[in-house]
Amino acid sequence: MKEKETKTKVAKSKTTKTKKVEEAVVVATGPVRMMLNTMQPAPGSKKKFKRLGRGIGSGKGKTCGRGHKGQRARAGGYHKVGFEGGQMPIQRRIPKSGFRSRQSLTRQEIYLSDLNRVEGDTIDMTSLMSSGIIRFDTKDVKIVASGEITRSVTVRGISVTAGARKAIEAAQGKVEA
Repeated sequence: MKEKETKTKVAKSKTTKTKKVEEAVVVATGPVRMMLNTMQPAPGSKKKFKRLGRGIGSGKGKTCGRGHKGQRARAGGYHKVGFEGGQMPIQRRIPKSGFRSRQSLTRQEIYLSDLNRVEGDTIDMTSLMSSGIIRFDTKDVKIVASGEITRSVTVRGISVTAGARKAIEAAQGKVEA
C-alpha cells in the first residue's frame, strides 16, 4: 500500500514591533503523519515573560511594578491568604453551618407522576435511566408519594414510601422487593 505525498505551503512571516508571527497553511493530499520534529505549541499559548528592572523605557523599571516601600515591595514580604492585619479574619468571624451529604451524590427521589413517563409495565433502575428520569451514576432510588399514577405498573428493586405503595396498589400495580 503506497501513501500519497503531502504538500506543505508556508506563508511569509509577518514581523511586528513586539513579536514575530508565523502562519502556516497545510494542504494535504493524503494521510498526514504527526512527527516529533514538526510538533509545536499552539499559537499564543507560550507567552513571553516580562523583563523587570531594565530601565524607564521598559515600563517595568526601577521598582519593577511593586511601588515604593511597604510590605508588598520587599522580597519575601507578604502575608498569608486571609490575613487581615491581626483583625479576626472573615472565615473565622462567620459561624459554621451545615454540611454536604455525600449520599446525595448517588441517591435520588422520584415522584409517582414521573412513573407515567416510563415506557413499559416494569419499572426498575435501567428503565428509569433509559427514560432519563434518573442520572447514570445513581445507585439508590426512592419513589415518593407526590403526584398521581394513571396506570398499573410493577416496581422492582426500588424502595417505595408507604403512601406511594398505597397509590401504586390502588392503581392495580405491584411493588416487588
